[in-house]
Amino acid sequence: MADTAIPPDTAPHAPGTAARRRPGRLPAPERPRRRAPSRATAGTGRLAALLVSPTLLVLTVVVLYPTLMALDESLYGPKGLDPKTGFISDTEPFVGLKNYTDIFTQAGDRFWNAFWNTTFFTVVTVSLETLIGVAMAIVMHRAFRGRSVVRAGILVPWAIPTAISGLLWKWIFNANGIANVVLGHQVLWTADGFSAKIAVVIADVWKTAPFIGLLVLAGLQVIPKEVYEAARLDGASALQQFWRITLPLVKPALMVAVLFRCLDALRMFDLPYILIGAQKGSVETLSMLAQNEASNVRFGPASAYAVLLFLYVFLIALAFVRLLGADLIGGAGGTKKRKSRAVRTPRRRVREVTA
Repeated sequence: MADTAIPPDTAPHAPGTAARRRPGRLPAPERPRRRAPSRATAGTGRLAALLVSPTLLVLTVVVLYPTLMALDESLYGPKGLDPKTGFISDTEPFVGLKNYTDIFTQAGDRFWNAFWNTTFFTVVTVSLETLIGVAMAIVMHRAFRGRSVVRAGILVPWAIPTAISGLLWKWIFNANGIANVVLGHQVLWTADGFSAKIAVVIADVWKTAPFIGLLVLAGLQVIPKEVYEAARLDGASALQQFWRITLPLVKPALMVAVLFRCLDALRMFDLPYILIGAQKGSVETLSMLAQNEASNVRFGPASAYAVLLFLYVFLIALAFVRLLGADLIGGAGGTKKRKSRAVRTPRRRVREVTA
């Protein structure tokens, strides 16, 4: 009889395994083994942590420490008279959450008025600045004679300090100023009323719309010209090119600009304070309310207002990033989801075949 040699790499099957295997059943796919992280990956991670550590240290000193100090200060009340000596106490009494309860009870009307003023200024100014900023970016992106002069002129309002801008517009909105001369009748722009809100909105839009235009212009310069040439060959109009080419490709830069402006508008203080004045109910914001309490040596309530403003800004930023996070990073989130679906599909097909 001829000898049958068994290859050394193959092991003989146990008796009965062929009988136990069902006919038509494919073997289960082998799961890929996880590879241990290489030394290069670990070294890269340590280098990245080392490079990021100075930024984290600065953020801790500039952001985290003041926030914790404000939270701690909000738990103490203003200094009062010491009943034993009859003089002002050297220490602030611990009141717990009383400052927060007073904000929603005793000072509720003033707080909600400042809250709605802050929200009104944020929504109206950011909306107008977005429309005007996109128009500015399109104009600055065009190739025409004197484009550099137009770009410099558009960016001048953004370069002016806010305090100087507030004084400039205060002179314009004066009773005998240019605004009333152009309108032909007297309007009390800097008095307490709805006209004061309009004055703040006009001054803020004039100053910060070039900021959005500058960021959108940076996004427009990345778009290749071949895309517009192909759209023109396909018969697309100027409006169709803007709506289906320009706006989708410039959307990440536009979303970043809108996010920055929202966070800045929620902290609005200097422009209405200089243009209209302090303790004006029509333009008083949360920042102005906190400053007013601090100027009256009521640091506990002022810190409570500051903490609430911080939570408001944080929630707006978190919601903005959660809802529009894919647009902020250029659609990376959608790419990961598509890849994960593509990887899972073969496993489902294998299970269907083996069943």
